[in-house]
Amino acid sequence: MNRVSIKDDLDLKKIADSGQCFRIKPLDDDSFRFVHMGHVLDMKHVSRDEFEISCSEEEFADVWHEYFDLDRDYRKIRKGINRDDDYLMRSAEYGKGIRILKQEPWETLISFIISQRKNIPAITAAVDTLCRGYGKKIGNSGEYSFPDARALSKLSDEEWKALKLGYREKYIRQAVLEAPDMTAFYGLSDEALMERLMGMYGVGIKVASCTALFAYGRVDLAPVDVWINRIFENEYGGENVLAGRKNAGILQQYLFFYVRGMQGS
Repeated sequence: MNRVSIKDDLDLKKIADSGQCFRIKPLDDDSFRFVHMGHVLDMKHVSRDEFEISCSEEEFADVWHEYFDLDRDYRKIRKGINRDDDYLMRSAEYGKGIRILKQEPWETLISFIISQRKNIPAITAAVDTLCRGYGKKIGNSGEYSFPDARALSKLSDEEWKALKLGYREKYIRQAVLEAPDMTAFYGLSDEALMERLMGMYGVGIKVASCTALFAYGRVDLAPVDVWINRIFENEYGGENVLAGRKNAGILQQYLFFYVRGMQGS
């Protein structure tokens, strides 16, 4: 095992519990497994700024540095919050350590289509079933890659029904038929990216916002769901205080994590 030093906010458990990724597995209290783009990382917090990693330092720099968004200063973002905004201040302190993971776009899109009206354990189980059934085995790790559109295009009607995706099945099957080159979306503006994603069948503003934030790193875009709307109503008089705000997606994660934590969800 190797070690890396990370000076900025990074709490593996909070990231795992933040609802942005459905492939993270807890191994023990301080150690978590991440699967990304055919790579598997076991990572453990061993001291204040030190983390133990199962990969080489070169792989961490090439693959995982970008995945954990380590070029962005999250402490600076937290310190820039207006101190008069007590609720957001408390949320940021509670969620300190969350980072926006830069995930593979196709996996993120399909995962968040699945996520509609499902809780996190159910989403995780559905994603795992897809990967184990139709992904490629990653070495001897026991983990599997997320199946691409070509692999999913080979499923029979019976195999699709066995996945028990409900009404989401037709959306995913259409995405498979379209098989968009999602790497081509990286160069789009935020507005154009959202327009392109929402042009896909069954992809509304919530799924598009999550994909833009968690796959393309568009941190000025904030997904708004029932939890966030509840905060707007209860704490801000119905105002969307994230709209048009710099780093809105990061602030949204603090709010989302805090409100769910306070309600024991």
